[in-house]
Amino acid sequence: MTAARDFEPLSRHAHLPPRSRERYSPSPVCAAPPGERVHTADGRELILRSIEPGDAAAIQRCFKRLPPEDVRRRFMHAMSELPAPLAQRLCRIDPEVEAAFVLIDETVQPAELRGVGRIFVDIASNTAEFSVLVEREWTRIGLGALLMQRLVDECRRRNLNEIWGYVLMENRPMLALCKELGFAAQMVPGEPGTAQIRLTL
Repeated sequence: MTAARDFEPLSRHAHLPPRSRERYSPSPVCAAPPGERVHTADGRELILRSIEPGDAAAIQRCFKRLPPEDVRRRFMHAMSELPAPLAQRLCRIDPEVEAAFVLIDETVQPAELRGVGRIFVDIASNTAEFSVLVEREWTRIGLGALLMQRLVDECRRRNLNEIWGYVLMENRPMLALCKELGFAAQMVPGEPGTAQIRLTL
């Protein structure tokens, strides 16, 4: 079990960043490269590809299937729905400062989104903040690790210095996964129950 004592505190000057309007403002539509077929630990096949503007409806359906606690772990607060404008924004990335990858299940119609991982690049610090979400029924079969590794690879491709993110302490599976990947963790002062995890690239 992960305990708060396992993490060193950040500087007292550290804090969670305010929500940036730039992350949710419209971005130009860019063509996504073709996807690749990947297989889960239990043999199921998914398509791993870059997110596309047409994924907005699928990402909303995925959100509706999430338990409230999974929503809170991903967005750091409760949300009852994913508004259409936000879903559309999440699917229209600015390739200069963003990357997002989705896992698509084509065995059902319409095709469903089972997981998504994304980074937002801070040009000033040459680092990227990440987020990963996998649908509850598709966890523990390697999808989180697959998405995290793809994000790390993307950051290295961009020659970034570091990839980092915020994780609630109660989200032990995510903390354990990041530890396996070499991330270091520190408690965030003034944000009880929240750790900042980072990996130097």
